[in-house]
Amino acid sequence: MNFIDVDSPASDTPEAFWQEVRAAYPRQEPLLNLNNAAVSPPPLEVEQAVVDAYRLISRNPDVNMWSKLDAALPDIKAELAQLIDCAPTEIALNRNSSEGLSTAIFGIPLQPGDEVLISPWDYPSARAGWLQRREREGIEPVDCQFGLLADDEAIIEAYSRAITPRTRAMLLTHMYHWNGRLLPVERLCALAREHGIITVVDGAQTFAQMPVSFRKLGCDIFITSLHKWLGAPVGNGMLVVREGLIDDTWPLLAPFDPPPLRIDKFDHWSLGTYNSAIQAGIMPAIRLHRRIGVERIQRRLSELTRYWIERARDIPGFRLHAPLNAGPLDAGPLDAGHLGAVALFSIDGVDSRQLERVLREQHRVHVKFRCVEAVAGLRVSPHIYMRKDELDVFVDALQAAVSSCGARASR
Repeated sequence: MNFIDVDSPASDTPEAFWQEVRAAYPRQEPLLNLNNAAVSPPPLEVEQAVVDAYRLISRNPDVNMWSKLDAALPDIKAELAQLIDCAPTEIALNRNSSEGLSTAIFGIPLQPGDEVLISPWDYPSARAGWLQRREREGIEPVDCQFGLLADDEAIIEAYSRAITPRTRAMLLTHMYHWNGRLLPVERLCALAREHGIITVVDGAQTFAQMPVSFRKLGCDIFITSLHKWLGAPVGNGMLVVREGLIDDTWPLLAPFDPPPLRIDKFDHWSLGTYNSAIQAGIMPAIRLHRRIGVERIQRRLSELTRYWIERARDIPGFRLHAPLNAGPLDAGPLDAGHLGAVALFSIDGVDSRQLERVLREQHRVHVKFRCVEAVAGLRVSPHIYMRKDELDVFVDALQAAVSSCGARASR
């Protein structure tokens, strides 16, 4: 697809360009999809590649899966390595971030009494994995205490304060899926290196949404899903393990081949027979991502988020749960530098669960209720295929739904 002005600066991209991007994606129906932080639709080219690959498998499954489709995996890894800035020999392909997190959590060799730093805001299944190691092996997860809206210095201080001579590993969420809060991961990884601590970065919400460099972050393990911001088919994830840590880390599943396995021991191979067709969609997703450009993607996602917030902020009681401006918003302009594709809001005096239900059932708008600790609200996460007039539909529906929920509450 030949996008308009594809070579123009990312800061000067016309709406006509995004109309062409929209044409590259399937229609979202019957709901307006504003929960792309969970899973995004694959572009049409990606969808077709998977269908074609599945049909190829049907013709001669044993031959076409292993000898033909899987033969493309080294090239896929090489392309992903360029995007994430690592060596292809440090990349394993799996199903999603949860699988990658489990590989790291259960694979890092630890002894009873060893401590692992986590936070109350990390992904629930990642926290559960470390707690399971506590029950089974005596590993000690330590919660670093700071607010979801805390500034960078407070977060760094919380991790620094929690480090002891027994600290062996640190789980860091690059962007919290709750509200889009981006952590100072590069500085935290540098802190960990000073103390010889292994760092595991959950990059489910950052890879392909913004430029991410494994080398620059300085982490030991990076985990992400490819079905969110890259637009690969559902069921694709990526695990990056620093070369020097591969041999010492256990695979999640017992490998078929004998050692030495290197990065291959974390790959899909250990699942046994799996659907190779979904991996055929990774390469076309990468091609489209490169064609648009990650800087342009990041800017557009920030622009879309800023757009709907600027409109919704006039709704009485609108509260944005983000470091940008916690609490009721004033009339000043929003700082786009703090806005990505993910944001959480609530309406004072309105039950967010009820609001989510009314938006979906009465207005065909899909957002996601999120609640952690004392923070609750609706998460909104547009993707690059969305138009601003669709965000107008969302805000208009939100205004009507708030009025409806308020009327019900007053009865």
